[in-house]
Amino acid sequence: MAEKLKLDLSLILPEIPDERDACVERLTELLQAEGLEKVHLVREDGSARLCLHYDPQRYSVSRVRELAQAAGAKIGNRYRHEILRIDGMDCPTCATVIEHALQRTDGVLEASVSYAAERLRLEFDSEKIERQAIVRRIEALGYAVLEEGHEAGWFAEHRELIFSGVAGLLLLAGWLAGLAGQPRSLSLGLLLGAYAAGGFYTLRDAWQSVKSRRFDIDTLMIVAAAGAAALGAWVEGALLLFLFSLGHALEHMAMDRARKAIEALAELAPKTAIVQRDGVEIEVRVEALQRGDRVIVKPGQRIPADGVVASGNSAVDQAPVTGESMPVDKQPGDKVFAGTVNSEGALVVEVSKLARESTLSRMVEMVADAQTQKSPTQRFTDRFERVFVPLVLVGVALLIVLPPLFGFPFAESFYRAMAVLVAASPCALAIATPSAVLSGIARAARGGVLIKGGVHLENLGVLTAIAFDKTGTLTIGKPRVTDVVAVSGDESRLLTVAAAVESRSAHPLAQAVVAEAKGRGLTWNEAGETESVTGKGVRAEFDGQKVAIGNAKMFDGEVIPDAIQQQAERLQTEGKTIMLIQADGQFLGVVALADTPREDVREVLARLHQLGIRKTIMLTGDNERVGRAIADAVGLDEVQAGLLPEDKVKAMEALGQRYGQVAMVGDGVNDAPAMARATVGIAMGGAGTDVALETADVALMADDLSKLPFAVALSRASRRIIRQNLFVSLGVVALLIPATLFGWAGIGVAVLIHEGSTVVVVVNALRLLAYRG
Repeated sequence: MAEKLKLDLSLILPEIPDERDACVERLTELLQAEGLEKVHLVREDGSARLCLHYDPQRYSVSRVRELAQAAGAKIGNRYRHEILRIDGMDCPTCATVIEHALQRTDGVLEASVSYAAERLRLEFDSEKIERQAIVRRIEALGYAVLEEGHEAGWFAEHRELIFSGVAGLLLLAGWLAGLAGQPRSLSLGLLLGAYAAGGFYTLRDAWQSVKSRRFDIDTLMIVAAAGAAALGAWVEGALLLFLFSLGHALEHMAMDRARKAIEALAELAPKTAIVQRDGVEIEVRVEALQRGDRVIVKPGQRIPADGVVASGNSAVDQAPVTGESMPVDKQPGDKVFAGTVNSEGALVVEVSKLARESTLSRMVEMVADAQTQKSPTQRFTDRFERVFVPLVLVGVALLIVLPPLFGFPFAESFYRAMAVLVAASPCALAIATPSAVLSGIARAARGGVLIKGGVHLENLGVLTAIAFDKTGTLTIGKPRVTDVVAVSGDESRLLTVAAAVESRSAHPLAQAVVAEAKGRGLTWNEAGETESVTGKGVRAEFDGQKVAIGNAKMFDGEVIPDAIQQQAERLQTEGKTIMLIQADGQFLGVVALADTPREDVREVLARLHQLGIRKTIMLTGDNERVGRAIADAVGLDEVQAGLLPEDKVKAMEALGQRYGQVAMVGDGVNDAPAMARATVGIAMGGAGTDVALETADVALMADDLSKLPFAVALSRASRRIIRQNLFVSLGVVALLIPATLFGWAGIGVAVLIHEGSTVVVVVNALRLLAYRG
């Protein structure tokens, strides 16, 4: 289960008491309907404090705020929620140190730090503590908070490598001075300098951990280095600190690659836009754009804001947001997204969302939020470390004390104890999972798949069954003409008559007939006034003939030719909707329509089966016949039809009992309750719908089901790499402990292999950035 976070919101309730009571009741209903666990709602005159637990993998703070506003409550600013970037963390333990320090600070309600992402998720009571006071607390621990848009600078980015390099040079100089017979004081002075440079950050982190009453990896290294010095093994102690600091520096540089892959998303949107105001074109910052502004996007430029094409035609490369490989043609009325690239034609785009509300901005925010959340494997390794490190310290203490009691030389026993201390430090274990999760989420985002946390990245890889909504997920979501059967005259004449009459109607079936006729290049004169017959069809005059179009009920009491009846029954058996067309009492033929499957659905399902998905199931509100027709056409294993939204929830619970780990794929609107019951809720078209972005655990940003196998395959690759990293990190510890315990390896060899394994697991995780699927 995902860890729940506590959320506090200050609410300003309506002034009228009755409205206030209704607001509280409505808010309670909305929270319960969303599956959020309400803790308490404390009312004070016209305000209230809402305290609840929520699953950060499934719900964002913005979603909870939306629910409160929907209930009629205004949001106060007392309880603040921020994600801050932390600079200066050089190991996973630093994240724990910051977390513990902040969690004990009065006014801080929640603090969760991700070393891999360099992010702090923070919730605090602004009436008890100011943001700046929290920043000062972090700075007092030796770290820095970087404001948005500010980089750390060259020295700050490379300081660990610089300190490590200085330590290495001083170590080499001290060792050579000793070999050359130089005065002992010179050699010792150089080695002490190596100690200072190599142990600078390690000592800082160890001291903060001890102050927090925790023993961690840095503590083990400092104790081992001090032990080596106590034995007079200055060279080995300096080597330990040099290699430890070098390993951390290389690890940090490698992790920066994954972080920058995610941060690159934020750089996709242009900084300025050319906007038409009062008949003049002016350049403004993107943040200054308002809804309704018309921006000019020239060929080759990035679109600065989400909006609708007001004029112009062009192809737009949407890969940065949706992952689509081919440019998408845009014309007036089509949606466009910030950060996508206009190609050959100029466009005028009417802005529909502010810069902070754009799909790209929300993607960046959600990916950053996902980085701060720990996956199940990471939570396990954290718990393991909390138990393992103290056990190692106890074991080392016993190793120092017990052997001399049985005649073993104290110096040798002490040295082996220090070597065991180095061997048992689980550095690689601490970074094994977060590095893979960070890389996997970054690669998914670059491919047009938004994964809202490590738990969902891992869960995608253990799915055994996937349930799909039908309309808009497996099908295109709107009717198309599938059959034109003429029994009197030819198909063109039949379709022309039907289109001329139906062009007067806005009904989706009528528009589908018109679109098919236009697609065939047909033209027609305008039909006379139409008469709509509710539930049956339409009548009109066209080319001097009285035309009737509708279902069988439209022609009750009339004799329908056998040829028409046979075709109608056949088409209805296939789950299609039929239109009978009659002109001056003579039946011309039948037009059949259906919500047709997406072109690539069969290939997608086949690929999912290859990836190990055992069952694919359709959950639809349509009747059995329609659902079965689509299922047979695309190759689904099972159909459950005639389901209301609440029935889909029950169906997901039953599927979970039968198959274990089950995902639900839908549009994120009607399917939200079923998605909440699934192991993973997956929404289609996240770039087009705000609801999909908010409700789903995973959002396929393009309206493209072919991204689903990529997401599942990437998750399975991520799980493989996590397992490989755990095997390497635990395997190295398991091999080194007996090797150092029995004297087969000294401190130098132990730290070399130990730090080598840390770099190996990070580099292995970075392979996910190049994953092709």
